[in-house]
Amino acid sequence: MKKKKTLALAAAAALACCCVAGGSLAWLWDRTEPLDNVFTVGHVAIELEESTGTSYKMIPGCTIGKDPTVTVKAGSEDCWLFVRVEKSEGFDNYMACVLDDQWKELTSHPGVYYRQVPKAGTDQKFSVLKDDQITVRDTVTEEAMAAAGNPTLTFTAYAVQYYNGEDEHGNPTAFDAEDAWAQVAP
Repeated sequence: MKKKKTLALAAAAALACCCVAGGSLAWLWDRTEPLDNVFTVGHVAIELEESTGTSYKMIPGCTIGKDPTVTVKAGSEDCWLFVRVEKSEGFDNYMACVLDDQWKELTSHPGVYYRQVPKAGTDQKFSVLKDDQITVRDTVTEEAMAAAGNPTLTFTAYAVQYYNGEDEHGNPTAFDAEDAWAQVAP
């Protein structure tokens, strides 16, 4: 029995020593602040504006100021920018309309023009018409207009993201203009 008491006393003393010694030990450790990842959707935003109005008088041989302008808004992703120009039947008999040199016509879609626009931190403005004007042909007469009706010219702008994914090596791939137009073709 004395042996059991001695053993129990020794175990209690060892446990007390461990508790005292363990309580005074400090472990080195560190922790970072949480790093939150937030994923947002990219966007492409455009506007089509014209400051010269939408109704004009045709005077033979005169030039009419007309400034349709497409704006790609700040923060938009790289994109293909399109403008569709729709002329009423016979429009070219009365008016001459030339697009700005920076626009290229899609070969498979006459009347649809495009350009590539890189992303930027500011708004980017693009004139649709060369020198922001159209010209009335000098052959226009009141009689011809009365018979044909008033010509109209309609502009519609579209934008499509430039990149469409990645190749097998992780390099970005892009739409070509024709494929991009197919994404929005009305």
